[in-house]
Amino acid sequence: MKTLTPLAGKNQPVDWFFAFKFNSASFPGCTDDGVTPAVGSNGIFGGTVQAYTNGHSQQYVFATDKNPTLVKGQGCLGATLTDPLGATFAQVYQSTGDDVNYVIWNDQFYNDPMESKSAPYGHSKGMLAWNEVGEGFVLQVSTPSWPAAGNQSNPRKTDGNTLGCIKDDDVEVSQHFFCLKINKDDLVTLLNAIINASVVTDPTLPQIVKNGGPADVQKLVSKLGKISRSTAMTQATLSSGVQVLSKPKTINAPVWQLVSSKLNGLPLRVASWWDAPTIMSTDGSSDITCWPDGFQKPGAVEIALSGVWENTHIGLAGGDHPNCNHAKVGVSKDKTKPLSIFGDMNQQGTLQPIQKSNSSAPPTCAISQNARGGLFYVVENVDLFNSITALLAGNSAPLFVPPAS
Repeated sequence: MKTLTPLAGKNQPVDWFFAFKFNSASFPGCTDDGVTPAVGSNGIFGGTVQAYTNGHSQQYVFATDKNPTLVKGQGCLGATLTDPLGATFAQVYQSTGDDVNYVIWNDQFYNDPMESKSAPYGHSKGMLAWNEVGEGFVLQVSTPSWPAAGNQSNPRKTDGNTLGCIKDDDVEVSQHFFCLKINKDDLVTLLNAIINASVVTDPTLPQIVKNGGPADVQKLVSKLGKISRSTAMTQATLSSGVQVLSKPKTINAPVWQLVSSKLNGLPLRVASWWDAPTIMSTDGSSDITCWPDGFQKPGAVEIALSGVWENTHIGLAGGDHPNCNHAKVGVSKDKTKPLSIFGDMNQQGTLQPIQKSNSSAPPTCAISQNARGGLFYVVENVDLFNSITALLAGNSAPLFVPPAS
């Protein structure tokens, strides 16, 4: 039976890893730039290295359950068989036979193998991979257009499938990757979570879905790719102790405030794609009127605009600029609760109902990410928490001030 698991490197199994890829302004290129031939240039999962106008970075830091303090990785993230992302993905992409199953979802496939989709579909990107008994891993990514093929037998038709080898410059800005080992019960929980979030995929496309394994798993996979009517933000604890939250499109509220609420009002510091329509930092008394009935009041949510690694400034706001960030990472502001959170969703939307331009309809809360679904993974580990807290240390967005009535 095929064993699928997160890997810290070639033949280095772990229960989980987290990787943060830097942006091209802070740590450009790869740590092996200048080596001939350049590592990553062969596009091991398809494609050739792109000459991006705004530069690229595949330098990264990572942590695992065995070594939970962030350390600088070597090489070119996602483009080798020895880095955590490349080694883990290769188990699936380079597999042969019928013993590896997978689902890939991404709202930004850019027409290969399917069109990109916005609201009401989920703003979520990731991969599930499992063997004949339902054991494997889940991989959360923040990268548009990667991965977009699960196996070399059904390769991408019009683009690359290796980081740094894709037409979309998804390595210009910072990105994050979280991978977790799962059992069959976890797989069922996660399939229900991505159904709830209305993720973008298609079970009929073999490039991104290979359905197999236990019958109940196959039945859930067949339901993917549709708009969910769920009105519940689900919360479950997986066998590893990691929590997974799933926001549906129907809860039209600011997403990271919802995460705070589901974590008993925990105050958070969050780095995400912070761009128009921006949601400012909030404190426990902020006037959030886009809020669902029955939800606990959120704690403070502080939006990180900069971070630091090895005395190098890292921009953490969103935007089309080399010093920007597309990772979605949060940490607790309460040191007695050392939680790190890896999410799908941007801090974009609104705290109060607003009038859409050129519309006579009443003011609405269904703006941007408020109106979409996505997943969040919550990991309790002191060393990981301390490392990410230090990485995100820097300037913050201003506190929200309600408009004058």
